[in-house]
Amino acid sequence: MDKDTLEPIVEELKYDNKSLNNLENKLIKSNSSEESKILFRYPTIYIVNDKMAKGNSYSVYVGETNDIKRRTSEHLQIDTRNDDFWKSIKDSTNAEMFLIGHNHFNKSLTLDIENRLMHYMSGIESVQTLSNKRTNQQDEYYTSNELDDIFDKVWAELRLKKGSLFPPINVIKDSAIFKSSPFQKLTLEQFKAKDEIIAKIEESINNEKKDSKLILVTGEAGTGKTVLLSNLFYELFKLSSDDSDNVILRGKTETLLVNHDEQVKVYEQIAKKLGMSDKNNPTMVGKPTKFINNHSSEDKVDILLVDEAHLLWTQGKQSYRGKDQLQDLLERAKVVVIVFDPHQILTTEEYKSDDEIHKMILDASSHNNLVRLENQMRIHGNDNTVQWIRELIDNSRIKDIPTDNKFDLKIMDSAEELYSAIKIKSKNEQNGISRVLATFDWKYINGKKDENNDLWKVTVGDFSLPWNLQLPSKGKNKLLPWAEQEQTIDEVGSTFTIQGFDLNYAGVIIGPSVKYRNGKIIFDKTASMNKKATRKRNGKIDNSKDFLKNELNVLLTRGVNGLYIYAVDEELQKKLLEAQKGLI
Repeated sequence: MDKDTLEPIVEELKYDNKSLNNLENKLIKSNSSEESKILFRYPTIYIVNDKMAKGNSYSVYVGETNDIKRRTSEHLQIDTRNDDFWKSIKDSTNAEMFLIGHNHFNKSLTLDIENRLMHYMSGIESVQTLSNKRTNQQDEYYTSNELDDIFDKVWAELRLKKGSLFPPINVIKDSAIFKSSPFQKLTLEQFKAKDEIIAKIEESINNEKKDSKLILVTGEAGTGKTVLLSNLFYELFKLSSDDSDNVILRGKTETLLVNHDEQVKVYEQIAKKLGMSDKNNPTMVGKPTKFINNHSSEDKVDILLVDEAHLLWTQGKQSYRGKDQLQDLLERAKVVVIVFDPHQILTTEEYKSDDEIHKMILDASSHNNLVRLENQMRIHGNDNTVQWIRELIDNSRIKDIPTDNKFDLKIMDSAEELYSAIKIKSKNEQNGISRVLATFDWKYINGKKDENNDLWKVTVGDFSLPWNLQLPSKGKNKLLPWAEQEQTIDEVGSTFTIQGFDLNYAGVIIGPSVKYRNGKIIFDKTASMNKKATRKRNGKIDNSKDFLKNELNVLLTRGVNGLYIYAVDEELQKKLLEAQKGLI
């Protein structure tokens, strides 16, 4: 074997010491002493997997070690005493291991690849349980520039050996779990924010005062708030475990709440796959109302994390009889960490006045509990493209569409053309998940049929597609977020199903509630069917303009690699096409 090779070594074998000894002897006898040294004396990565009894499903453990033989003995002799995964592996006749080596492996590089394997395998449908108990994100190191190339080659080898367990990377990247995985590598900004938040939590937990602390994380759509919160959620779970070295957080309980059905599904799947539950807190993911109704201020939980906190209710609704969910949560927890974007408040029941928002931010800042995320991460376009979208949303002005080789921004001539283009993108595996979205300007009542006992539809001329959550879903599909379900390519999504999620290509039909008059975008609430946005709060306060603007903001910031737009209003469509002329 050439010492300068950049090809990884991937061996598949039965998981026991005997198979390891046989592999080592085989390599030595075949004059593969270099390979033997790389696998048995260098740092290595290993993936232990066991096919489960039902279906094509696996339980998986990903690890790294400087001595694979010693580590295997520890797993099979020591870890089997208290760990259910290793007990099942020891008793299994199907357990196997992929042993991965490379002559450029060092401790930092193996930790980074281990972390990325955890990230990718968390997004694989056939992986039912995934064990590791840590995240290992590394900063810069000597061979960090080789990470991407070596990982891609490792994954290619794994796919060749077991395609049922290691699917194509593009399929994995479509998964909402992958996009929200706690193993997703954080940016420097996110990494610093996480460390800062944990320090603030420790300070508050260690403080004998009974006052609750609010830690506020702000950022526009696409700045990575959910990824940060997911990473923080898992990190706190590890730090609070019984064997944690963190004296302050050991034994503490944390719960993640989100007022969004689709996001609850994702967090529940993450928690289940990673085994995130304990005897003190068996339900670690939920919705605010249920949590509030089941907890009291006399017996506070330790830590609450709230994603999409702009969706918290500020008035009574359904089974919630309070006046402000955030205040009720603060009364029931020692520390509450929320991620909040005022530009994603969409309805009267979520309304906070500018003064209330300003006061909340000032209070957090004055107590050194404000964390800001500034870097746009979702839209993979250049700065001019991001600025064009923000100018349209924030300032209601349409400028000439800039040239961008990285982001596909197009104005379509019709709704049919937009749907056709998105459908073509969705069929190409390389393009990932793409869906059609629209402003809530066509009638829809959840759980009911329309006046003709038919599906509620978005109709523009001869174009007509059902609104979201109406076409039947099958089997496991029902557990997936709306955009990941196959049939939803033939539906139109709204803010209520797509908020908080990414699409590779988003096709947005801007309905008649958004118009262009006298050189500026205006919002016409009489053309909207979103009663939650257009009705007055308490019969007095009309914030429909802000809500409809925020609705447009959510829709136009979903696309990662592309955004296709068609506007129903003739003047708006004309202006958008004029803005595109420079690109044609």
